[in-house]
Amino acid sequence: MPSSPVTLVNVLKIESGSCQELVSLLRHNIENVICGLPGWKGTRLIATIDGHSVVIYSEWETLAAVEAMRAAPRMQAYFPRIRALASIDSMAGEEVFVQNP
Repeated sequence: MPSSPVTLVNVLKIESGSCQELVSLLRHNIENVICGLPGWKGTRLIATIDGHSVVIYSEWETLAAVEAMRAAPRMQAYFPRIRALASIDSMAGEEVFVQNP
């Protein structure tokens, strides 16, 4: 039986008040780096209405794929730029309950 996909949730608290700049940077990263990495299944960006936080919700095939993404040199190049705009809190896990209408 295949393992469940891993959900990676990153909450970015914007320090500079530049939500649009952060979203643009993240989107560029997803379109040009993340989408080409092995094990990536999809990503959503969610910006709070007040513009103070952005949530990155992404699915990966395995935890090893998440760790490989974090270690990838092209990804490493984005971290300082992201951290210049926001603090990052990250967690990886598996879905344990889903309810839809």
